[in-house]
Amino acid sequence: MTQRLRLNKNAERRLKAGHLWIYSNEVDVKETPLKHFTGGESAIVEESNGRALGVAYVNPHSLICARIMSRDPSMRLDRSLFIHRFNQALALRERLFNTPFYRLVHGEGDLLPGLVVDRFGDILVVQLNTAGMQGMSEEIVDALDKVLKPSAIVFRNDTGGRRQEGLEAQVEVVKGELPDEVLIEENGVHFVVPVLNGQKTGWFFDHRANREWLNRHVAGKRVLDVFSYVGGWGVQAAASGASDVLCVDSSGPALEQVARNAALNGVHEQVAIAEADAFDALAALKADGEQFDVVVLDPPAFIKKRKDIPNGERAYARLNREAMRLLGRDGLLLSASCSMHLAPERLVDVVRGSVRHQDRHGQILFQGHQGPDHPVHPAIAETAYLKALGVRVFRD
Repeated sequence: MTQRLRLNKNAERRLKAGHLWIYSNEVDVKETPLKHFTGGESAIVEESNGRALGVAYVNPHSLICARIMSRDPSMRLDRSLFIHRFNQALALRERLFNTPFYRLVHGEGDLLPGLVVDRFGDILVVQLNTAGMQGMSEEIVDALDKVLKPSAIVFRNDTGGRRQEGLEAQVEVVKGELPDEVLIEENGVHFVVPVLNGQKTGWFFDHRANREWLNRHVAGKRVLDVFSYVGGWGVQAAASGASDVLCVDSSGPALEQVARNAALNGVHEQVAIAEADAFDALAALKADGEQFDVVVLDPPAFIKKRKDIPNGERAYARLNREAMRLLGRDGLLLSASCSMHLAPERLVDVVRGSVRHQDRHGQILFQGHQGPDHPVHPAIAETAYLKALGVRVFRD
């Protein structure tokens, strides 16, 4: 490896503290011009005095222009490195879970920035979110095949992050053949997962523990699941004894999957579906005089960038207020956010404000976050993105 990426003076402090990202304004472009790099090319990262810090891949067209893959400057970014990282990641998951359904690789959290791999038994769904990972796609497939010998590998390369990296969207099966149905089990409940055309990789493993908590509090209750997707919350609630569940989503195909998953678990009589915008649905339910014992709010990210924070916080506040209007005198709200830029304390503020807006009282019973198969990198705050609050909402 002959390419070098020289940093400006003092720019190495954050990297020495453990961070993996290098921003374009931290590079000494006089000494090592970014324009001399091609997207995905590897380079040895150097302090301003020339001392090597590690090896990274580079994208000169991105604000995050380089991501460190190893602290060993002699390390090659090849199949052997991926095999080693995948074995490390697999060892952790096998300690955590008894069944092969989990996030196998969580990007920076597993020291593989830009790479996501979700495991559905012997089916692997991969997201290559950066030019560096795209350029090493063959090595990634070979390494996954070596470590796990999957029957099929799917590339879900249709994320927003790829557009920021100048990469095209692409969804394809790159190894083997997909079965007619991809099945998983979570908290004892079975689901068919749309890995080719669903959201993200087809499933959200990150809420597993939060769903498990809610499942313990729904027996005999009437449950509203807003932004239900394929029924991760709602179908599990029905399987845990909820008397009836209404799943609301704006996607007709997702709701078809809800019905299918409810039938798969023998709870189709308890689960109803409604295709509608979430805010419209909440207003209509209130107008119809409907009430629920439990409401689940698991919306998409309302805050994608820092500039979205004011509008996003207002959207979360409105959503929580409208949901609380549908709770009975002593109800339970599960309020979640996957917005990285929404601080946990701000979600608490949103809930507090919404409770008082309804002239009610609130008690936070549960504070959840992403599961351990989505490990948080202690130096990268952005890897801790998921929040979930279990809140009792009641009147005097």
